Amino acid sequence: MATLRYTLDESEVALEAIRAQGAGGQNVNKVSNAVHLRFDIRASSLPDALKQRLLARRDQRISADGVVVIKAQSHRSLELNRADALTRLRALLDELAYTAPIRRPTAPTRASQRRRVEGKRIRSEVKGLRGKVRGE
Repeated sequence: MATLRYTLDESEVALEAIRAQGAGGQNVNKVSNAVHLRFDIRASSLPDALKQRLLARRDQRISADGVVVIKAQSHRSLELNRADALTRLRALLDELAYTAPIRRPTAPTRASQRRRVEGKRIRSEVKGLRGKVRGE
């Protein structure tokens, strides 16, 4: 289980407070509580392998010029939306940093083959006993 090690430098993340959309009464018209996060992949200090994976990913959050754009507006407070946007960026990076281990196929052992055949034989006997009883 190989995972690329990286550190997300928060100075490379641009956070901008914008007005949220949708319901919220008068508050939504007065206060900028939504967060617009922008993260330039090419200019970041991430490992090159992780940058390549990010740029190769077909994701609507990644623009054509290699910028991750995340809009967080689910909470009413700016701090919670900021934390939510950073959490979503970290989740994206964590998902791409993980590499599944290479599966090496193995042959079944002789004992496991014997157990399998024995189980099939016993099951066959059980099913054979369910038939009609024939008189001799």
